[in-house]
Amino acid sequence: MKSHQHPARPRTLLATALAALLLTATGCSSKADSSRSTDDGADGIKTGPGVTGKTIRLGALTDLTGPYATLGKSIVQAQQMWADEVNARGGICDRRIEIVVKDHGYDVQKAVTAYADLSTDVLALPQVIGSPVMAALLDDIERDKVLTFPQAWAASLLDRDAVQVLGTTYDIDMIAAVDFLTRAKGLAKGDTIGHVYFEGDYGANALEGSRWAAKKAGLKVVGQKIKATDTDLSAQVSALRKEGVNAILISAGPAQTASLVGVAASRGLKVPVVSSAPGYAPQLMKTPAAPALTALLNVVSAAPAVSSDLPGVRKMVASYKKKYPGSLIDSGVLSGYNAARLMGDDLQKACDKGSLTREDLVKAHRSQSAVDVGLGTAQDFSDKARPASTSTYVHKPDAEAVGAAVNVEDAHTAPGVEEYLASRTSSG
Repeated sequence: MKSHQHPARPRTLLATALAALLLTATGCSSKADSSRSTDDGADGIKTGPGVTGKTIRLGALTDLTGPYATLGKSIVQAQQMWADEVNARGGICDRRIEIVVKDHGYDVQKAVTAYADLSTDVLALPQVIGSPVMAALLDDIERDKVLTFPQAWAASLLDRDAVQVLGTTYDIDMIAAVDFLTRAKGLAKGDTIGHVYFEGDYGANALEGSRWAAKKAGLKVVGQKIKATDTDLSAQVSALRKEGVNAILISAGPAQTASLVGVAASRGLKVPVVSSAPGYAPQLMKTPAAPALTALLNVVSAAPAVSSDLPGVRKMVASYKKKYPGSLIDSGVLSGYNAARLMGDDLQKACDKGSLTREDLVKAHRSQSAVDVGLGTAQDFSDKARPASTSTYVHKPDAEAVGAAVNVEDAHTAPGVEEYLASRTSSG
């Protein structure tokens, strides 16, 4: 009998090993199962991961120690302020809001590990910083049905049930930027625009938009791809000057914007510069580049400047100053608070329908087509393939203003945006 038993044992071991491997490869399928397990609470509300009879746990995958640490701090504080306000009013669905914060330092592997820790015990993620981080987590988030609001705006994040880009995407912002340059800065057919952009989804998506808009307007785009570690853009300025550019777009970080504008001004390349929203921060107005930024820079953004006179924004700024005296008020405060408010609306809608499960929270979110929490433009979440908004503001640096920026143009959809989105849908 022994001779018949030996082959069975290796097969059993092999099966066990394969099962373990499959569990590892799928990020532990038991975790995905836990997202589907639900219970009816004592109050009749159906619940799942992250929800008890007393609490709703939300997660934040943020950057508190890396290149976007200032932004991360602003978003975390703004969302905690929202949670405290909600809890002071009795919570949502008679449950207190808890936000569990994990710092990934803009390291993708750390973010993947942090998500694995968080995802078994939170209902949703009102904050995930970084396009590279989101790219690594997309499949897991969709599998686990964790409603997620990324602090990243690449069009590659669209078309997922559980992932919601708030506001516009980078390509739409750059179409608006080209429109601004032709309307307000005198660019005309035959002119050349330089576009300095980060490698990866952020820059690639922004370049798609600028090239499309430039072609429609009869303009030429000269691209300059850079890395996030490139902080001296002297070589790029020299190259763009040689090309005789009439304006420059930049889709990078604040350090790159300051270098580009400062070097360009010092070398006599005094042309208008338009940045994506992540490329500007109020700290820049305390650097030697401040005079050049004031003279040359504008910023396109789906959100108003924090100095806006919108009542909702003014109320938020006053509350933030009171809660965090001495803290910088920047676009991250508004972005984080807006995301939290929108998540709160989703949670309330799901509660009203009797279920705080992940699947039903996503359904509640996708059922809304005109959500306006008073912090900018209305958001449409009903079509996962489209950005939530197509409207952009234009800001200008102003050292004296709250957040060191002021609105110079109110929110509007640039001409051509709908045509562009239709062409992208038909080609995709």
